[in-house]
Amino acid sequence: MLTSLLNLYAAVTLGTDQNIETTIKEDIRPQYEITLPVSMIPVKKLTAIKPVIAADAAIIVDFDSGEILYERNAKEKLQIASITKLMTVIVALEEGNLEDVVTVSGAASRTEGSKVWLYSGERITLRNLLKAALIQSGNDAAVAIAEHIAGDVPSFVEKMNKKAKELKLYSTHYANPIGFDNVENYSTVSDLSRLALVAYRNPFIKNTVKLESATISSTNGEQSHDLKSTNQLLSSFLHVLGLKTGHTEAAGLCFVSVIDNKKGNKVITVVLNSPDRFKETKMLATWAFRNYTW
Repeated sequence: MLTSLLNLYAAVTLGTDQNIETTIKEDIRPQYEITLPVSMIPVKKLTAIKPVIAADAAIIVDFDSGEILYERNAKEKLQIASITKLMTVIVALEEGNLEDVVTVSGAASRTEGSKVWLYSGERITLRNLLKAALIQSGNDAAVAIAEHIAGDVPSFVEKMNKKAKELKLYSTHYANPIGFDNVENYSTVSDLSRLALVAYRNPFIKNTVKLESATISSTNGEQSHDLKSTNQLLSSFLHVLGLKTGHTEAAGLCFVSVIDNKKGNKVITVVLNSPDRFKETKMLATWAFRNYTW
């Protein structure tokens, strides 16, 4: 057994392309002191008991390795509300320029639901619109972004679905750039954890989703909009780094987060249709950091 363990260590260290089983069994670690690369997956404690939550679906994923630490109905397709805006922002960042000046249309300014109260005809940078979509989950900002990037909302949604396929989010489909209730606007917690990983690795998104508040202005300075984050955990006892909330009647309370244990280890958590998205996210993160070692 020792020989096979040493072979595994050597293969991982050398970066072999062979298909190696990366899971280190829990009964092996106590027997042998083997120094493994920090990129190896975290190890679950033998005494760990699964957390009890009520969300329709949930997942915890180790940020660095992508290893699933916990899952509940991970492949179930559910509506995702404003978590949709993560893809909206990703597409806009790829196809637009942060300093682009966008003229807000009347249709965008009249968008219902959560909004930052953009004015029809207001000229504002794409940078500020993306901040509005990420921090305060502005629906009007999301429509303005879509119209600027693709000319109209349907064309932008096509780009969103194309990007989903590129990212291998095969159980994800978008019907709008906002997250409005629609049976064709759905994803799974498994896909969303992958999307969160892609999103958080983008510097603009990473630096924006950590903000509790911000103020954005039109290019002429005549209009300003105070933004307040919808993420209530940014000021909690946990080291929450971001990411995105969502809430509609059909989707319920949803939340994707990136949380650090203050030792350099991060996890992604996702809850969909939770009775208390922030409480259950805290439960999942606390459970992960108590029951896994890195």
